[in-house]
Amino acid sequence: MTESFDGDWLDLREPFDAAARDGGLAAALARALPQRPRILDLGAGTGSLLRWLGHYVGRAQAWTLVDADAGLIERAFATVADRAEAVGWPATWPGRRTLLVHAPHGAWRVEGLVADLREAPENLPLHQVDAVVNTALCDLVSEAWVERMAAACAAHRLPFYAALNVTGRERFSPPHPADALVARGFARDQRRDKGFGGLALGARAPAAIAAAFEARGYEVLRAPSDWLIPRRAARMAAALADGHAGAAMRHERPGARRIARWMLDRAAQAREARLSVRVGHADLLALPPGKAGTRQG
Repeated sequence: MTESFDGDWLDLREPFDAAARDGGLAAALARALPQRPRILDLGAGTGSLLRWLGHYVGRAQAWTLVDADAGLIERAFATVADRAEAVGWPATWPGRRTLLVHAPHGAWRVEGLVADLREAPENLPLHQVDAVVNTALCDLVSEAWVERMAAACAAHRLPFYAALNVTGRERFSPPHPADALVARGFARDQRRDKGFGGLALGARAPAAIAAAFEARGYEVLRAPSDWLIPRRAARMAAALADGHAGAAMRHERPGARRIARWMLDRAAQAREARLSVRVGHADLLALPPGKAGTRQG
């Protein structure tokens, strides 16, 4: 069974995702795209990557949001329309499955595709798009999945952009005696099989993506994109502590009581606005030969 994500969690993390992603790589991708690019967003969730990356593209663009959860795609459409209208950009529905956001520099066309990413890339319309993008996905997948995706992208000469891949560096502040235990259990959980045909890459994702695409002649650009959760962001800090503790519990049974104590202490610190968190991430952009730094017409 693949990982699934609650829409409320995706909404909670969206501003932190947006602050963390590297703008330089987003701009480099935009330069490598044609005048009216068609973008395939894998594991799109509620559409947060579209709402962020679309501004870097900055012109007419077409998006296909891919997710296994039809409910999340519906939520993405509603959220994109609401956010657009909130800033004065009209949103219209030319068809039941198509949303048009009338942005000042060209319309954003948004469509959805319900698809099981375990079967990717065979079930994806790669011949109809100009780039494949994703956020917080590739640390969940297997090395074999990345190899298949790299081969398919290379066959169509498609850029591949993967944002917010975990790097295995997390720090909760202030320090706690059980930090190392929780970190060890959480790291083990990140590597368990998450339904993509093998052990999840976890912190190995950036290296695995780079190796797979470089082997096919791509130029791979990297940039750090750490989450920085300040003490005032109590809900996010508490959610991260709860998630880390729950994951660690599954793999560190002898230390369960210490992990439970850690979770209670971290929850109290969050309520008192004393807990900050840094979670290491990296963004990667893989550009096929001839597309680096130029816009194709």
